Amino acid sequence: MRSRPYALLSVALAAVLLTGCAQSVDPIERLGKKAAHEVSKARSHGPTLATYRRWGLSAPLVPAPKPSARVTARTAGPGLAPVVDRVPTRDKVVFLTYDDGAERDPRFVDLVRELRLPVSMFVTDSVVGPGYGHFARLRAVGATVQNHTLDHPSLRGLPYAGQRAEICGQQNKLKERFGIRPRFLRPPYGTYDTTTLRAAADCGIAAVVRGRDADAGPLRPGDILSGSEDPNLTEATVELLRRVQAEGFTPARLEDYL
Repeated sequence: MRSRPYALLSVALAAVLLTGCAQSVDPIERLGKKAAHEVSKARSHGPTLATYRRWGLSAPLVPAPKPSARVTARTAGPGLAPVVDRVPTRDKVVFLTYDDGAERDPRFVDLVRELRLPVSMFVTDSVVGPGYGHFARLRAVGATVQNHTLDHPSLRGLPYAGQRAEICGQQNKLKERFGIRPRFLRPPYGTYDTTTLRAAADCGIAAVVRGRDADAGPLRPGDILSGSEDPNLTEATVELLRRVQAEGFTPARLEDYL
């Protein structure tokens, strides 16, 4: 008869111990959830007015609308990557894109991070050099990285093998560096031919993306703007943002629309 009370006591003690263990874990779990919630909440709120003013903007940028679907660009023929110089949309958005030169201005990373700018960076391996550290920091604050070839040649007129090596080679480099294969290619100097489009498609490129100079006339919905190569890229971008605001537009992420 004595074994029954001892057995009951053992069960009760085990229950207390298990309850104690559970209670010791729950606060940590709750803290983790709370921290995650705070991070999510912080990300859901945009930069403050003071942040915009510190960068020289008198008002916040309007949040870009969420597109209902990505636009599918039309190809010039089977096996060819399409060419896009403007995204067909009625949204009053423009797209900020940059080629070589962003690595010359270290403050550009701070601008992108603090204003949460949606920017697309077209990267050339031979220009960036070893490490890719600057673009790794840009990616860490939300910029996307796209293909601008290995060595920055004028592609038009080169044989297929040479063009494929330039495009696929940079795809492989960016996969190695960042774990991604870019969807977009910007040909150096804006020159390309049918061979470029074929090689791009064979390398997994979804679209050959061109851009317009921001100073070339009034802005239009869906304009893909090529950022300045000015060493003072930060100031040039802030000036561009002032113009974007003045004309009633806001920057959006190209990869969300195309």
